[in-house]
Amino acid sequence: MVLSTKEIETAVRQALAEDLGRGDVTTEALVPARARARARLVARVPLTVAGLDFAEAAFRLVAPAMRSERLARDGEAVPAGATLLRLDGPARALLTAERTALNFLQRLCGVATLTARFVAAVAGTGARILDTRKTTPGWRRFEKYAVTCGGGQNHRLGLYDQVLVKDNHLVALRDRRPNPIAWAVRRARRRCPGLTIEVEADTLTQVRQAVAAGADCILLDNMSPAQLRRAVRLVAGRARTEASGGITLANVRAIAETGVDFISVGALTHSAPAADLALDFEWPRSCRPFRP
Repeated sequence: MVLSTKEIETAVRQALAEDLGRGDVTTEALVPARARARARLVARVPLTVAGLDFAEAAFRLVAPAMRSERLARDGEAVPAGATLLRLDGPARALLTAERTALNFLQRLCGVATLTARFVAAVAGTGARILDTRKTTPGWRRFEKYAVTCGGGQNHRLGLYDQVLVKDNHLVALRDRRPNPIAWAVRRARRRCPGLTIEVEADTLTQVRQAVAAGADCILLDNMSPAQLRRAVRLVAGRARTEASGGITLANVRAIAETGVDFISVGALTHSAPAADLALDFEWPRSCRPFRP
Protein backbone atom coordinates (compact mmCIF):
# COMPACT_ATOMS: atom_id res chain seq x y z
CA MET A 1 0.00 0.00 0.00
CA VAL A 2 1.51 3.30 -1.16
CA LEU A 3 -0.15 6.63 -0.40
CA SER A 4 0.40 9.53 -2.77
CA THR A 5 1.43 13.00 -1.64
CA LYS A 6 -1.74 14.36 -3.23
CA GLU A 7 -4.14 12.16 -1.27
CA ILE A 8 -2.31 12.83 1.98
CA GLU A 9 -2.33 16.58 1.47
CA THR A 10 -6.00 16.57 0.39
CA ALA A 11 -7.01 14.77 3.58
CA VAL A 12 -4.88 17.04 5.75
CA ARG A 13 -6.24 20.18 4.08
CA GLN A 14 -9.78 19.03 4.81
CA ALA A 15 -8.91 18.27 8.43
CA LEU A 16 -7.24 21.66 8.88
CA ALA A 17 -10.22 23.45 7.34
CA GLU A 18 -12.55 21.60 9.69
CA ASP A 19 -10.49 22.66 12.71
CA LEU A 20 -9.56 26.20 11.68
CA GLY A 21 -12.84 27.56 10.42
CA ARG A 22 -12.34 31.35 10.49
CA GLY A 23 -8.97 31.02 12.23
CA ASP A 24 -7.16 29.93 15.38
CA VAL A 25 -8.50 32.74 17.54
CA THR A 26 -6.64 31.74 20.71
CA THR A 27 -3.21 31.51 19.09
CA GLU A 28 -3.68 34.66 17.02
CA ALA A 29 -4.74 36.62 20.10
CA LEU A 30 -1.94 35.44 22.37
CA VAL A 31 1.16 34.52 20.33
CA PRO A 32 3.17 37.15 18.41
CA ALA A 33 3.23 36.56 14.65
CA ARG A 34 7.04 36.60 14.57
CA ALA A 35 7.59 34.19 17.49
CA ARG A 36 9.42 31.00 16.68
CA ALA A 37 9.61 27.75 18.59
CA ARG A 38 10.92 24.22 18.46
CA ALA A 39 8.88 21.14 19.31
CA ARG A 40 9.22 17.38 19.54
CA LEU A 41 6.54 14.87 18.60
CA VAL A 42 6.90 12.20 21.28
CA ALA A 43 5.50 8.69 21.84
CA ARG A 44 4.19 8.42 25.39
CA VAL A 45 3.78 4.65 25.12
CA PRO A 46 5.52 1.91 23.13
CA LEU A 47 4.02 1.90 19.63
CA THR A 48 4.47 1.10 15.96
CA VAL A 49 4.81 4.23 13.86
CA ALA A 50 2.45 5.07 11.00
CA GLY A 51 1.43 8.38 9.47
CA LEU A 52 4.47 10.65 9.73
CA ASP A 53 3.73 12.03 6.26
CA PHE A 54 0.37 13.28 7.54
CA ALA A 55 1.93 15.00 10.54
CA GLU A 56 4.58 16.74 8.45
CA ALA A 57 1.96 17.79 5.90
CA ALA A 58 -0.16 19.41 8.62
CA PHE A 59 2.67 21.64 9.78
CA ARG A 60 3.97 22.34 6.28
CA LEU A 61 0.55 23.33 4.94
CA VAL A 62 0.13 25.87 7.75
CA ALA A 63 3.72 27.15 7.42
CA PRO A 64 5.61 26.11 4.26
CA ALA A 65 8.89 27.25 5.86
CA MET A 66 8.48 24.82 8.77
CA ARG A 67 11.60 22.68 9.20
CA SER A 68 11.21 19.05 10.27
CA GLU A 69 13.55 16.17 11.05
CA ARG A 70 12.36 12.58 11.29
CA LEU A 71 13.87 10.46 14.04
CA ALA A 72 11.74 7.40 13.28
CA ARG A 73 10.13 5.83 10.25
CA ASP A 74 6.74 4.33 9.48
CA GLY A 75 6.69 0.65 10.42
CA GLU A 76 9.26 1.08 13.19
CA ALA A 77 8.52 -0.06 16.73
CA VAL A 78 9.61 2.61 19.22
CA PRO A 79 9.69 2.71 23.04
CA ALA A 80 7.85 5.14 25.28
CA GLY A 81 9.58 8.50 25.27
CA ALA A 82 10.93 8.18 21.74
CA THR A 83 10.96 11.33 19.63
CA LEU A 84 9.41 10.72 16.21
CA LEU A 85 9.73 14.18 14.73
CA ARG A 86 11.54 17.43 15.52
CA LEU A 87 10.03 20.68 14.27
CA ASP A 88 11.35 24.23 14.08
CA GLY A 89 9.34 27.16 12.80
CA PRO A 90 6.67 29.77 13.51
CA ALA A 91 5.16 29.21 16.95
CA ARG A 92 1.67 30.02 15.66
CA ALA A 93 1.88 27.32 12.99
CA LEU A 94 3.07 24.73 15.49
CA LEU A 95 0.12 25.49 17.78
CA THR A 96 -2.43 25.66 14.98
CA ALA A 97 -1.43 22.39 13.28
CA GLU A 98 -0.77 20.46 16.49
CA ARG A 99 -4.15 18.77 16.93
CA THR A 100 -4.61 17.89 13.27
CA ALA A 101 -1.16 16.29 13.14
CA LEU A 102 -1.80 14.36 16.34
CA ASN A 103 -5.25 13.21 15.24
CA PHE A 104 -3.80 11.55 12.16
CA LEU A 105 -0.84 10.07 13.99
CA GLN A 106 -2.76 8.80 17.00
CA ARG A 107 -5.26 6.97 14.82
CA LEU A 108 -2.77 5.50 12.35
CA CYS A 109 -0.18 4.55 14.98
CA GLY A 110 -2.99 2.92 16.95
CA VAL A 111 -3.95 0.73 13.98
CA ALA A 112 -0.32 -0.15 13.26
CA THR A 113 0.38 -0.96 16.91
CA LEU A 114 -2.61 -3.28 17.30
CA THR A 115 -1.76 -4.97 14.01
CA ALA A 116 1.81 -5.55 15.16
CA ARG A 117 0.50 -7.25 18.31
CA PHE A 118 -1.60 -9.67 16.24
CA VAL A 119 1.31 -10.35 13.88
CA ALA A 120 3.60 -11.09 16.83
CA ALA A 121 0.98 -13.40 18.36
CA VAL A 122 0.98 -15.70 15.30
CA ALA A 123 4.71 -15.58 14.57
CA GLY A 124 6.10 -18.90 13.42
CA THR A 125 2.76 -20.44 12.46
CA GLY A 126 2.71 -19.43 8.80
CA ALA A 127 -0.64 -17.68 9.15
CA ARG A 128 -0.85 -14.10 7.93
CA ILE A 129 -2.97 -11.35 9.46
CA LEU A 130 -5.42 -9.58 7.14
CA ASP A 131 -7.55 -6.49 7.57
CA THR A 132 -11.19 -6.09 6.47
CA ARG A 133 -13.50 -3.43 5.01
CA LYS A 134 -14.58 -2.41 8.53
CA THR A 135 -12.85 0.94 8.22
CA THR A 136 -13.60 4.58 9.01
CA PRO A 137 -15.48 6.07 6.02
CA GLY A 138 -13.07 8.14 3.95
CA TRP A 139 -10.03 6.77 5.78
CA ARG A 140 -9.89 3.25 4.32
CA ARG A 141 -6.65 3.65 2.38
CA PHE A 142 -5.00 5.39 5.33
CA GLU A 143 -6.03 2.71 7.84
CA LYS A 144 -5.07 -0.08 5.47
CA TYR A 145 -1.71 1.60 5.01
CA ALA A 146 -1.30 1.59 8.79
CA VAL A 147 -2.09 -2.14 8.83
CA THR A 148 0.85 -2.75 6.49
CA CYS A 149 3.06 -0.63 8.77
CA GLY A 150 2.19 -3.06 11.55
CA GLY A 151 3.15 -6.08 9.45
CA GLY A 152 -0.35 -7.09 8.37
CA GLN A 153 -1.66 -7.53 4.86
CA ASN A 154 -4.56 -5.89 3.07
CA HIS A 155 -7.47 -8.13 2.13
CA ARG A 156 -9.47 -6.30 -0.52
CA LEU A 157 -9.56 -2.54 -0.83
CA GLY A 158 -13.23 -2.48 -1.78
CA LEU A 159 -16.00 -4.28 -3.57
CA TYR A 160 -14.21 -3.95 -6.89
CA ASP A 161 -10.93 -5.84 -6.62
CA GLN A 162 -11.95 -9.31 -5.46
CA VAL A 163 -15.04 -11.52 -5.59
CA LEU A 164 -16.22 -12.53 -2.12
CA VAL A 165 -19.36 -14.66 -2.08
CA LYS A 166 -20.80 -14.15 1.38
CA ASP A 167 -23.62 -15.83 3.28
CA ASN A 168 -26.24 -13.30 2.19
CA HIS A 169 -25.26 -13.78 -1.45
CA LEU A 170 -25.83 -17.50 -0.98
CA VAL A 171 -29.22 -16.89 0.61
CA ALA A 172 -30.19 -14.81 -2.42
CA LEU A 173 -29.04 -17.71 -4.65
CA ARG A 174 -30.62 -20.49 -2.59
CA ASP A 175 -32.61 -21.92 -5.53
CA ARG A 176 -29.65 -22.19 -7.91
CA ARG A 177 -28.45 -25.60 -8.99
CA PRO A 178 -26.51 -27.77 -8.42
CA ASN A 179 -25.99 -25.61 -5.30
CA PRO A 180 -25.63 -21.88 -4.69
CA ILE A 181 -21.85 -22.05 -4.23
CA ALA A 182 -21.17 -23.94 -7.45
CA TRP A 183 -23.45 -21.61 -9.39
CA ALA A 184 -21.88 -18.49 -7.85
CA VAL A 185 -18.28 -19.53 -8.53
CA ARG A 186 -19.05 -20.53 -12.10
CA ARG A 187 -20.88 -17.25 -12.74
CA ALA A 188 -18.20 -15.12 -11.09
CA ARG A 189 -15.44 -16.86 -13.02
CA ARG A 190 -17.18 -16.00 -16.27
CA ARG A 191 -18.16 -12.43 -15.37
CA CYS A 192 -15.00 -11.41 -13.46
CA PRO A 193 -12.02 -13.00 -15.24
CA GLY A 194 -8.70 -12.51 -13.51
CA LEU A 195 -10.14 -11.73 -10.08
CA THR A 196 -9.63 -13.93 -7.03
CA ILE A 197 -12.84 -15.72 -6.04
CA GLU A 198 -13.41 -16.36 -2.35
CA VAL A 199 -16.41 -18.12 -0.82
CA GLU A 200 -17.63 -17.80 2.76
CA ALA A 201 -18.38 -21.16 4.37
CA ASP A 202 -20.19 -21.64 7.67
CA THR A 203 -20.24 -25.46 7.51
CA LEU A 204 -18.00 -28.26 6.33
CA THR A 205 -20.59 -29.09 3.67
CA GLN A 206 -20.12 -25.61 2.23
CA VAL A 207 -16.34 -26.08 2.42
CA ARG A 208 -16.66 -29.23 0.30
CA GLN A 209 -18.86 -27.40 -2.19
CA ALA A 210 -16.43 -24.48 -2.43
CA VAL A 211 -13.48 -26.81 -3.08
CA ALA A 212 -15.44 -28.73 -5.70
CA ALA A 213 -16.45 -25.46 -7.38
CA GLY A 214 -12.82 -24.38 -7.70
CA ALA A 215 -12.87 -21.37 -5.36
CA ASP A 216 -9.47 -19.74 -4.94
CA CYS A 217 -9.96 -19.08 -1.24
CA ILE A 218 -12.46 -20.22 1.38
CA LEU A 219 -13.44 -17.97 4.26
CA LEU A 220 -14.10 -20.16 7.30
CA ASP A 221 -16.54 -18.07 9.28
CA ASN A 222 -16.90 -18.30 13.05
CA MET A 223 -15.55 -21.84 13.26
CA SER A 224 -13.98 -23.29 16.39
CA PRO A 225 -10.33 -24.37 16.28
CA ALA A 226 -11.46 -28.00 15.98
CA GLN A 227 -13.71 -27.16 13.03
CA LEU A 228 -10.93 -25.12 11.42
CA ARG A 229 -8.54 -28.07 11.63
CA ARG A 230 -11.09 -30.34 9.96
CA ALA A 231 -11.73 -27.74 7.26
CA VAL A 232 -8.01 -27.32 6.56
CA ARG A 233 -7.59 -31.09 6.23
CA LEU A 234 -10.61 -31.25 3.94
CA VAL A 235 -9.30 -28.50 1.68
CA ALA A 236 -5.90 -30.20 1.55
CA GLY A 237 -4.17 -27.29 -0.20
CA ARG A 238 -6.64 -27.09 -3.07
CA ALA A 239 -7.59 -23.54 -2.01
CA ARG A 240 -6.30 -20.99 0.43
CA THR A 241 -8.09 -20.83 3.77
CA GLU A 242 -9.02 -17.78 5.82
CA ALA A 243 -10.37 -17.81 9.37
CA SER A 244 -12.70 -14.98 10.30
CA GLY A 245 -15.10 -13.97 13.05
CA GLY A 246 -14.51 -13.39 16.74
CA ILE A 247 -10.73 -13.12 16.43
CA THR A 248 -8.99 -11.64 19.47
CA LEU A 249 -5.46 -11.48 20.81
CA ALA A 250 -6.47 -14.16 23.30
CA ASN A 251 -7.46 -16.74 20.67
CA VAL A 252 -5.55 -15.78 17.53
CA ARG A 253 -2.58 -18.07 18.26
CA ALA A 254 -4.81 -21.12 18.66
CA ILE A 255 -6.56 -20.25 15.41
CA ALA A 256 -3.26 -19.79 13.59
CA GLU A 257 -2.09 -23.20 14.79
CA THR A 258 -4.99 -24.90 12.97
CA GLY A 259 -3.10 -24.45 9.71
CA VAL A 260 -5.16 -21.70 8.06
CA ASP A 261 -3.34 -19.48 5.60
CA PHE A 262 -4.93 -16.19 6.66
CA ILE A 263 -6.74 -14.71 9.64
CA SER A 264 -8.85 -11.62 9.02
CA VAL A 265 -9.35 -9.28 11.97
CA GLY A 266 -11.92 -6.50 11.81
CA ALA A 267 -10.69 -5.11 15.12
CA LEU A 268 -7.49 -3.85 13.47
CA THR A 269 -9.42 -0.95 12.00
CA HIS A 270 -12.74 -0.75 13.84
CA SER A 271 -11.47 -1.08 17.40
CA ALA A 272 -7.82 -0.02 17.54
CA PRO A 273 -7.28 2.43 20.43
CA ALA A 274 -5.59 5.73 19.64
CA ALA A 275 -1.89 5.72 20.41
CA ASP A 276 -0.78 8.19 23.09
CA LEU A 277 1.44 10.87 21.51
CA ALA A 278 2.22 14.46 22.38
CA LEU A 279 3.80 17.56 20.90
CA ASP A 280 6.24 18.95 23.45
CA PHE A 281 7.37 22.55 22.90
CA GLU A 282 10.95 23.64 23.48
CA TRP A 283 10.95 27.45 23.46
CA PRO A 284 14.46 28.79 22.69
CA ARG A 285 15.70 31.47 25.08
CA SER A 286 15.36 34.11 22.36
CA CYS A 287 11.84 33.01 21.48
CA ARG A 288 10.08 32.82 24.82
CA PRO A 289 6.30 33.11 24.83
CA PHE A 290 4.93 36.63 24.64
CA ARG A 291 4.15 38.21 28.01
CA PRO A 292 1.61 41.03 27.79
